[in-house]
Amino acid sequence: MSLTTFSTERTGPRVGRDADVPTKVTAPSLLQKKLLRQPITAVTAYDYASARLVDEAGLDVVLVGDSLAMVMQGHENTLAVTMDEMLLYTRGVRRALRRALLVADMPFGSYQTDDREGVANAVRFVKEAGAEAVKLEGGRERKDLVRRMVDAEIPVMGHLGLTPQSVHRMGGYKVQGKTMEAIDELRTDALALENAGCFALVLEGVPRELARIVTEELTIPTIGIGAGPDCNGQILVLHDMMAMTFSPPAKFVRRYADVAGLMRKALAEYRQDVEARTFPSDAESYHLSREMRGLMGVQTEAVG
Repeated sequence: MSLTTFSTERTGPRVGRDADVPTKVTAPSLLQKKLLRQPITAVTAYDYASARLVDEAGLDVVLVGDSLAMVMQGHENTLAVTMDEMLLYTRGVRRALRRALLVADMPFGSYQTDDREGVANAVRFVKEAGAEAVKLEGGRERKDLVRRMVDAEIPVMGHLGLTPQSVHRMGGYKVQGKTMEAIDELRTDALALENAGCFALVLEGVPRELARIVTEELTIPTIGIGAGPDCNGQILVLHDMMAMTFSPPAKFVRRYADVAGLMRKALAEYRQDVEARTFPSDAESYHLSREMRGLMGVQTEAVG
């Protein structure tokens, strides 16, 4: 089959609830978007409500990222989150999505020590949480694991550059690929992951020029985060772009809304209304019927 024959169209008639289901995004359809030079839109989200809004906005990919350890649980890095926690969050996001491709992060320790365990954990994401693909960090050292996952019919997204699970080895969250040696290493790793069967590659925290080179060298699409505008797509953490985090944003984060500001204002107003006893009002309360009030001798104010 020619690469250009991939289709994003659903087959068969749409009836009932599925009548208005938009075209489903798949791993092969992301490759088609690269071939057609159509940008890929992706967001990291962690819960049903957020993911449903992302899906309704028409984005292509929702990643349940291991960054939930920091964003949702308050840890200082991504290393603490467990498989069971990742499965729990992924299940919630699964129920929200109708169009977007659901990718789940393999958490630290779930694939680094043993390839067989890594494949088994990837299978859990598909069977127990409804993920349509998994994402893992690392380069050539992951190629055999990627092949085994692909052989098990699990699409795999790679992740190179600033890999958060390597925070201790890197000595912090630092831009990667700034020397000739590091550039050559990343390019070699990217080709190795593509050859192993990855359907897409996240490039995080690398110079724009390097991201452009890698994007041009690969057949599979690249999705950038802090990697410049020349990747085939972009991904941001929903909480970052909505100003719902509690630390200064990274250079590459564009704030599209101040949701935290709106929430603070609303919560302050709610507290004031409760303290002033203006909430809830009589109109916002339930009442007994007139007959029941009479039988019980109950008097209430301004009952309609």
